Amino acid sequence: MLNPSIDSLMTKIDSKYTLVTVSAHRARQLRETPEVYQKTAKSKSVNFVGMALEEIDAEKLSYRQKD
Repeated sequence: MLNPSIDSLMTKIDSKYTLVTVSAHRARQLRETPEVYQKTAKSKSVNFVGMALEEIDAEKLSYRQKD
């Protein structure tokens, strides 16, 4: 079973496309400059995408839609 679940993540972000885009962008940030960006303190995941999804689920990461 995936953690966090897709159902939990979809309550935070309205579309799967946006979820993938936001998490991929954050994973790239974590990979390229880990000293600048704080990782999730209690991360269960060892990969960057998992860490990004955990941040979205914990509401530490969100997005803002441009007008």
